[in-house]
Amino acid sequence: MFNKMVLKTFNLDGGAYSKFSEYCKENGISMSRQVDIFIRAQVEEEPEVKEEYLRKLEAISRGKFIRVDIDDIL
Repeated sequence: MFNKMVLKTFNLDGGAYSKFSEYCKENGISMSRQVDIFIRAQVEEEPEVKEEYLRKLEAISRGKFIRVDIDDIL
């Protein structure tokens, strides 16, 4: 069963927040869900997320990206 959702306030680096917010918007993913998954992975002995996902998330957080517009690949 799911736990009750809570609303919390965090202090974040503005630049990092802006970049992650834009990344989430561009990729159609929920920022809240990504934060929830990250926190669960940190506190669970056996995270529900796959190790492969955690590796990809780590790569994303450290990576440099080149913007590619859909028109460039069609």
